[in-house]
Amino acid sequence: MTPRYGSPPESGRRYTRRAGAYAVLWRDGRVLLTHQDQPWPEYQLPGGGIDPGESPLRALHREVQEETGWRIARPRRLGAFRRFTFMPEYDLWAEKLCTVYLAFPVRPLGPPSEPGHSAHWMNPHHAAEMLGNPGDAAFLRGVTAWLG
Repeated sequence: MTPRYGSPPESGRRYTRRAGAYAVLWRDGRVLLTHQDQPWPEYQLPGGGIDPGESPLRALHREVQEETGWRIARPRRLGAFRRFTFMPEYDLWAEKLCTVYLAFPVRPLGPPSEPGHSAHWMNPHHAAEMLGNPGDAAFLRGVTAWLG
């Protein structure tokens, strides 16, 4: 069973499942996070929803580039978690199925193209404290224990 992080689903509320691919981006002992301004300011692991017909790895590469401006290499699946949340940008209550990868940023291509996003290099211990959801933080802490 896929572990759940965050609040449990609300009884009687209908949730739409949204699959997404996210990355712990590790380079030289630091991690690259994205900061999203809207709908509320939050640091996140870069990544996002998988479009219809898109593979998880293709979505991962696309989302990381949109949210950080970096090209990545050698993605390796770490695991997955679920979280139940309201997504105001879609006016949707979602059961997010978040597949998390370890990947390595290899080349900056420019600034993030996703509106309201900025890229931030951080010490992984500090980054785990800054992340907006506990699932992201748990995966980052696992990678830090392994690589750090």
